[in-house]
Amino acid sequence: MAEAGVRYETPAEYFREMVDSALARLSLSPEEATRYYLVTLLTSFVRVDRAPAGGAPPAEPLGPRLIQTLDAHPVQRRTDLRNVGDACLFLTGFFGDCLDRKLIDPDYYITLGSCAYRSLGDDEDLMLSETFAELALNFVAFVDVLAEVSERASLATCSDLLRCYERWLRTGSRRAFGRLIEQGIVPSRQPGALRTQ
Repeated sequence: MAEAGVRYETPAEYFREMVDSALARLSLSPEEATRYYLVTLLTSFVRVDRAPAGGAPPAEPLGPRLIQTLDAHPVQRRTDLRNVGDACLFLTGFFGDCLDRKLIDPDYYITLGSCAYRSLGDDEDLMLSETFAELALNFVAFVDVLAEVSERASLATCSDLLRCYERWLRTGSRRAFGRLIEQGIVPSRQPGALRTQ
């Protein structure tokens, strides 16, 4: 018999609820297929037995991998582009705060991920081309969705307000802007115009 107050749900159910909540909080209304894609992406990254499609090691640099897709067979190209886009979205969404302290910042991964998804979105023969086009067009917004899920899952925080401000300056993230406002900070892109309320 289950204990009172214990709730059992699949990873897909858990992430569906988290993604829906983050989308509502950020006032985003993506297509249903894109919403489902985000849930599936998150679910796939929590599986211990997950191996990247194509058999490439997960530590392979994403930039060179994106360039290698130019010479790949169309089927392999699609797989590699999707892997690059997915990895960039997940990495910047869930671990963006950690990237701020690295040599390669989130902007690099945002550019790679949106480029990979844009290439897939331009492929009219691909069933999910519209989903990938939406992911490319709104990449930063979907990074914010995953960051919101990450924070609610207690895997990362945006407690460093200066990093949050720097992220907003670099990417225009609505989520980072909202976090600053919640803390009583009104950000501005003009030097010296940051003020508290």
